This record gives sequence, C-alpha cells and structure tokens, in this order.
Amino acid sequence: MSQTSQTLLKVLVEQRHWRYVDFERHFRRSASQILDGSAKKLTVSESQFRRWTSGRVQTLPGPEACQVLEHMFGVDSAALFGPPPSALPAPAFNLEDEIAMTARDAQSEASATAAESISDTTLDQLREDVTTLARQYSSKPAFDVWRRAKELREEAERERDRTHVPAQKQELLILAGQTCALLATAAFDLGSLDSARRLCRAAALYGETARFDPLQAFAGGTLAYIAYFQHQLAEGARLARRAQAFTGLGDVARRRLAAIEARALGYVGDALSARRALDVTQHEGSGLTDDLHDEVAGEFGFNAERLAMSNSSTCLLIGDAEGAEAAAKRSLELAAARPAASRAVKIVGGAAADLAMARLLRGDLDGAVAALSPMWDVPRGQRSPGILARTARIRRALTAAPYRTAPQAVEVAERIEDFTRVSDTHQLGPGAGPLAALEG
Repeated sequence: MSQTSQTLLKVLVEQRHWRYVDFERHFRRSASQILDGSAKKLTVSESQFRRWTSGRVQTLPGPEACQVLEHMFGVDSAALFGPPPSALPAPAFNLEDEIAMTARDAQSEASATAAESISDTTLDQLREDVTTLARQYSSKPAFDVWRRAKELREEAERERDRTHVPAQKQELLILAGQTCALLATAAFDLGSLDSARRLCRAAALYGETARFDPLQAFAGGTLAYIAYFQHQLAEGARLARRAQAFTGLGDVARRRLAAIEARALGYVGDALSARRALDVTQHEGSGLTDDLHDEVAGEFGFNAERLAMSNSSTCLLIGDAEGAEAAAKRSLELAAARPAASRAVKIVGGAAADLAMARLLRGDLDGAVAALSPMWDVPRGQRSPGILARTARIRRALTAAPYRTAPQAVEVAERIEDFTRVSDTHQLGPGAGPLAALEG
C-alpha cells in the first residue's frame, strides 16, 4: 500500500469537502444499501477515517469495507489507497442529486431520532399512574401499593432505556425515583425496615441524578424516621437536619422536615429544641410550592391532619400530655371533615392512639378507651409499624400501675394483642419495636 501522504481516497474526500461526520454518514448509508444482514450496520470510526486518508495504510481494509468504499466512489479499492493520477478530473456536480441526497439523509436521521424517543402519550400516562398511586396510598393496603409501585418502576426503566431525548430521560429518572420512594414507604409499612432504607437511598440517588431536590429531601426525611424505628436516634436527628439543606422546596416540604426534626429532637430528649421545631411547623410559610410535595402530593404531601398527628406524637415524647391531646383532637377533627373516601385511616388510627395515650398520662382511663374507638377500624393491611408502635406503648401503660388491675385495662390490652397479631406487618416480621411512629 501507499507510503505517501497523498492518496486518491484523500483527494476524493477533499474534493467533496467531507468532514468525518459526512464521510461516516455516506459510508453507513452505502453499507445499508449493498450489504446483507448484520453487515448493514457496518460503520467507520473517526480513527479509521484518519488512517485511511493519511496515506500510511499498509494493507487494504476488510472485504466488506472495500465493497462500501468502491460503491461510494466508483473506484477500485486498491486504487483508492494508491497515489492519485496526475490529472484527476473534478467531480461532476449535480444540484438536483445533491438536494435529493440531502433530503434523504435528513429524513433518515429524523426517523432514527424519532425511534430513539417515546411518545408524549406514554410519558403522560406513566406520570398520571404514579401520581394516582401516590394519592391513593392512604386508602390502599401496603402490599397492593408495593405491587403496583414495582410495576411502575419497571415501566419507567424500560422507557428510559428506549429514549435518547435528555428531557424525557430526566423525567423518567424522576418518575422512577418517585416509585422507589413509594416502594420504600410500602416496605416500611409492611415492617421490612432494612429494605425500606435501601429503597429510600435508591430514590435519593434518582433525585440526585435528575437534579431534583424535592425527591432527595423527601427520601432524606423518610430515612430519618426509618432510623428512629431502628433505634438509631442520633442518626435520625442528623438525617432530619441534612434533608432541610436542599433547595427548591415548598412550604409543605419544609413543614414535613420540621416535624421530622421535632420528632428526632424529642427522641434524643432535647425538649426545648423540639418545641422550637414544633413552632416552625405552625408557620404559614411564604406560599412556595414544589413539584413533588404539592403537585403530586398524596403520600408525598403532608396535610394538616397528618402534621397534627405527627406533632401529637412529638408532644408525647417530651411529656406534654396536654399538647398531645390538643394536637390529636385537631388531627381527628380535620380528618372527619373530609369525605370518607379521601380519609386516611392510618392517620385517624394514629391520632386516636395518641389521644388515648395522652389521656392515660393524665389518669383518664375511660377517656382513653373511648379515644381508641376509631383505631379498631384500621384494616389489617394498613396497620403500619407506626400504629403498632403506638398500640404497643398503650398496652405497656395499661399493664403497669396504676391501670394493670382494672378489668377495663386488661380487656383493652388483650384486644391490642389481637389487633397486632393479625396485622400484615406483624405477619411479615417483628415490626418496628417500641419507638413511637413519626408519620404512621
């Protein structure tokens, strides 16, 4: 082969003013026209192109590449890699052919681009399905949520593999992260805390990759209350504080994180700081919203009755029975004002349990028994670790002085045992242990 820097191939390429991208496009199209099977996908890398036009090729390319080059230039491959003839005619220029070729190339490349995206309808439907599941979470058994969220996560990943459009990839990352967050909450409600923590971290990674701070903040807050249930109190407080550092959050997200921080401080015994955090949860805010806690909402939201229930539990931790009773009553009143179909039975059950515990702390056994009435209606599939932790605390109080000898206390303690034993969470594992719930 030629040892010179000037070859016929190089001259022909220069005459056509082809850059590498132009040469590669023509090469790929010619290969698809004349070759069969997998050889149709034959391409040439930029480094190959540089070698071929450098004049330092020692041997001819493979047979298929030679066929394509001969088709492109109408010249024998051996001549292409040899020196150019002394008098080389200028290539004929046909404007009509040039326009037609450009049109075909544009159509082909547009079709290839379209094939590398997904339809807006598909993306809209997936977004709607994830939002619907988040909003229906409170009315569904945790296992049903788990199963549906798993399907939606797999669908989001399949669609993400299909598209090469950056905006679609980013949205699918966010949707996959939302499904992971719902899977984490369902795993938590089923009592699988280690898996819930792993899924939370996966959700946070999706949020980080998509540069979507609200998802990272939500996952960080969820990790904090999982830490409480695993007796990692200092870790829970650290995670709660770290989650508040994210930007782009609305008022709902801020109140949720403040409630989580209050609970963390209550667990570690810092009553003064816990009260300050509780005060933050009562601020009206500045009217800010975000695309997760407000637009999707549902399980990602933190409505007024959920906030009141959370604050009632924090008050119990710091020994404020009066504050706990007031917050629990407010939660129950707000929930009762909603239509039955949109009422979250877990929140009602959790608030009822907190109200009962607050009344036990001030010596009102009859009032505590009456307060538990809505809790018994929580279906077995929605008896989360939060509710079971609350009922465990009530049972301990009923079986200790001054209540343990009261027939009514004995009866309710036995009923709590049955309530726990038949719950789906209890069937899966040992549950959350003795700590009170953050959100239930």
